[in-house]
Amino acid sequence: MTSSARDYDLAGDVPIEKKMDVSRALDVGFVRLTLVLAGFAGIILIWVIVQTTEAALPAMQQFGLGFLVTSRWNPVENIYGILPQIYGSLMTSLVALIFAIPLGIGTAIFLTEDFAPKWITAPIGFAIELIVAIPSVVLGLWGIFVLIPAVRPLFRAMNQTLGWIPLFGGPAPRGPSLLLVAMVLGIMISPIIISITRSTLESLPRSLREGALALGATRWEAILTVMIPAGLSGIVSSIMLALGRALGETMVAAMLSGNANRINISLLQPGSTITALIASQFGEAGRFQVSALMYAGVVLMVLTLLINIVAEIIIRKFQNLEQ
Repeated sequence: MTSSARDYDLAGDVPIEKKMDVSRALDVGFVRLTLVLAGFAGIILIWVIVQTTEAALPAMQQFGLGFLVTSRWNPVENIYGILPQIYGSLMTSLVALIFAIPLGIGTAIFLTEDFAPKWITAPIGFAIELIVAIPSVVLGLWGIFVLIPAVRPLFRAMNQTLGWIPLFGGPAPRGPSLLLVAMVLGIMISPIIISITRSTLESLPRSLREGALALGATRWEAILTVMIPAGLSGIVSSIMLALGRALGETMVAAMLSGNANRINISLLQPGSTITALIASQFGEAGRFQVSALMYAGVVLMVLTLLINIVAEIIIRKFQNLEQ
């Protein structure tokens, strides 16, 4: 084959070097485009943070860090504090994880470790995606009209038998409560844990499982001592992502928490969250109250940022252990 023949592709009409130049140009252009889009996303994030902080400055200057440790919220006297909302946000999110982690990891194992028949895997996956697609306001209505009547006898039994424990004490529960919010949030965030954990387990080499079984491990021993530790970084990522989703949920918290501006240690009593406070009061807020609500939003962003930082540290630690 002559050099001129080698310089053309099979079609014989386009020089190979020219095609390589076009392909290289497309690659460079795509890299630059993604860089611009990533920078644009970062700019939007910084813009949101700056604008929110600027709107919150009057309240920050007025209350300082006392805003975080004060329980009084009085728009008439312009006295504001969000300690009950911080407590409610953290408690509902953590309790939601208690519900969602076993459900999410257990479902992921059921779907990936050949426990589920092939004909049922697709319907379960579709149902998980359907839960994600349900609007939160619909879940809030379901909680009011279906879940509250269903769990009220259970909550009252817990209150009567475990009332000596502060988390289940207080008057007999009647309706909205922090535990109710946590239950619905657990349902909402479980698909996140299921999807990411399932993808993590499916991406692991089958040789890990087969090697453990060949060495005499039982099926569950292979899952618990080999597969789960090998995919721990992905599982932790899913849990932290679900925690961030729970902290930022608005409608469910606003509809089911009771919006009580006080700290109730008991999960069976009404409470409030930062997102519920903002949603319920922003529409009728005056100028200074809007600044206080923006301050609450800044606090929520800081909490989410701290959670993401902790998550990144934990994930890197587990990745180092895996290596």
